[in-house]
Amino acid sequence: MVNDTSLHRGKLVLISQKDTANIQQISKILFRRRFLILGISCVVISIAGLLAWKAKPTYQSSMQLLVSSDIAEDETASNISKNPNQNLIESTFKGVEYNHHFGLILSSKLIQKAVDSLRSEYPELTVEDIKGNHKTPQKGLLAITIIDTGGANQVFGQVFELSFESNDPIKAQKVLQALQKVYKDYELKQRKQRLDQALNFVNARLTKIKQEVKQAEGNLEKFRKKYNLIDPEVQGKILLETLADIKKQLQTTRAQLQDVQARHKNLQKEIAYSPQNLALTSSLNQPNRYQTLLDEIQKTELSLAEERQRYTDDSPKIKDLIQQHQSQLELLQKEIERSLTTKDSPKQATDTNSTELSKWEALQQALAEKLSPAANPEQQQLIPQLLTQVDQKLMQQLIEVQTTAEGLRASEQSLVESEKQIRSELSKYPSLISEYNRLLPEVQATRKKLEQMTAAQQALGLRIAQTGSDLQVLEEPQRGTYLGSNSLFFLLGGLIIAPLLSVGTAVIRELFDDVISSPSELQKLTNLRLLATVPKLSKPRRYKQLLHLPKMWHSHKDKNTSEGKTLPVYATWPSHEKLDIAYQNLQIITPSSKCVMLTSAQPKEGKTSIALGLAVSAARMHKRVLLIDANLREPSLHKTLELGNDWGLSLLLVDESNTSDQDYIQPVHPSIDVLTAGSPTEDAVKLLSSARMKELLESFEQTYDLVLIDAPAILKTVDARILATLCDRIIIVSRLSKITQADVIQVTDILKNLNVVGIIANTAQ
Repeated sequence: MVNDTSLHRGKLVLISQKDTANIQQISKILFRRRFLILGISCVVISIAGLLAWKAKPTYQSSMQLLVSSDIAEDETASNISKNPNQNLIESTFKGVEYNHHFGLILSSKLIQKAVDSLRSEYPELTVEDIKGNHKTPQKGLLAITIIDTGGANQVFGQVFELSFESNDPIKAQKVLQALQKVYKDYELKQRKQRLDQALNFVNARLTKIKQEVKQAEGNLEKFRKKYNLIDPEVQGKILLETLADIKKQLQTTRAQLQDVQARHKNLQKEIAYSPQNLALTSSLNQPNRYQTLLDEIQKTELSLAEERQRYTDDSPKIKDLIQQHQSQLELLQKEIERSLTTKDSPKQATDTNSTELSKWEALQQALAEKLSPAANPEQQQLIPQLLTQVDQKLMQQLIEVQTTAEGLRASEQSLVESEKQIRSELSKYPSLISEYNRLLPEVQATRKKLEQMTAAQQALGLRIAQTGSDLQVLEEPQRGTYLGSNSLFFLLGGLIIAPLLSVGTAVIRELFDDVISSPSELQKLTNLRLLATVPKLSKPRRYKQLLHLPKMWHSHKDKNTSEGKTLPVYATWPSHEKLDIAYQNLQIITPSSKCVMLTSAQPKEGKTSIALGLAVSAARMHKRVLLIDANLREPSLHKTLELGNDWGLSLLLVDESNTSDQDYIQPVHPSIDVLTAGSPTEDAVKLLSSARMKELLESFEQTYDLVLIDAPAILKTVDARILATLCDRIIIVSRLSKITQADVIQVTDILKNLNVVGIIANTAQ
């Protein structure tokens, strides 16, 4: 549990230091990119200073224009098209109209007219100077602002404020005055053209609409004359009411007829038991004048019912029929009285019941069947015998009931015929009403259009007669007022933008840069030990005076001489405490190994200087060191130490004589010997991969405490890969702010199966 707690505490400490590490990282980035930041800042501040020096004072003049709304002044729009969406249409039209005026103010054509009018005073003035260039709209000096009046006067017009900036206050005023005159002239011209076009359109439309009205009215008049109707709907309602009345009358007539028929049956029964009615019944049943009168009365009543459907009771024809009916009824009454007064004296009835019964049955049969003159003679003789026994009052009632029944039947038949006729006429009315409803709206619509167009014509005439423009100047342009200079703005902008732009550029460059810039990033990427972070090392310099050392150097050309040679002693070696640390770390990791190769991903990463520095560190620790330049293609160690390169490794590898290896080695320090690369060769791969190379390294390990091989870049040629297989230990040298992540990954992937003991970060630029 104690161990776990300590681990968690360690994590907490690391987390608490995270913000500090981020700040340090940003500081390192800024320091690393200091030249870029300084360069960008200088450029921005220089540009800002130049703009501030060239900046001139600015003056502004302004004016206000009231653009009248055609919707408020012209009632034509509302008269021509009235619909439920009129408010929406008007608001949309108003917005389009104001956008039109907005574009009109910025019209290059109108601005060019204003420029032409000012050509004599300002010959260099152009449209771009007023409106601005579409490629650089920020240079436009004419500004337009729509002033919000709170919505109260939106119907009557919109107020535009125009302002123009210039370095000359008089010029700013005159430009606006010229624009004002051009706008007013153009608006007057356009207004006249619009009104003339509208009036021509209305006149042409008015003629056409008049023809449409005449045609629609003619079609409606033909319809009314053809069907003898004024309004089919009204006529149809009248017929429906008449049909309903006829139905009621028919029901009433049929009910009355049933009552009369029932009464007739009752009277017949009474008469059957009254012997006095036989003679009258017999006389009435004969085809005499009485029957003829009944037929005429029935015809009169039928004619009267038909005529009442067409005319009222005040009509002369109806009055004649009523009078004729009354006359016929009087004649019928007289005929009945005559029949009663002309009967013979009755005989005495028999006493027996059977005889009386037969007499009553004969009378009943006579009344029911209405015997003709050709009837049975016995019955004709029987009726006169019974006349004396008939009740005259009952007989008169029977005649009245028969008359009433005949009249009701005639009335029923007349009502049925009338009902059929009305229904036949009503069946035609749906098509007539449909045709009428089609013709009448056409007439109404065309008349409405005619009224609207007439009103529009009058309104346009009034507007044409009126003078003036829809564009009114509310505020005249004045002499330009001083706005100030942009010098301070440019300077402050430069001071603010310079650090922001430079730091931002540096950060972006750092984010998108693949170059490794810190030792920690290098170690994290390679997952190797960081032996040391080496700063810039100074190159070795020789004394002018030469000292004699006990070590002897023999020339290959003069093998037999043994005289002492003069060795150069360097005043300043490329040494540093960081190199001592690197060498000590190397000794701790692999104390028994003697052959160490230094390589890098790309050339010019400082391998040679670091190899020479490690040699110096080892020599200071009393080690005898051999430094070999194994870059047979592009050697550089002899240039650094200012040594000859005629005798070197390339010649030693091909030398088959008995010359000693020491003859090719040059001492540069009492404890440091150097084997240069020799003359450049094209067959470096063959030489380095030969058995002779391996034998030489084994021999050198026996003679020296440390053999340092300055190998070429691992990604440049295959030479370094061959040497890596011959050495005990490999050290990768990487120059920070130059080596990329891709190169480091590729190098570590190539050497992953070999004994790479660590990496040295070279911070020299």
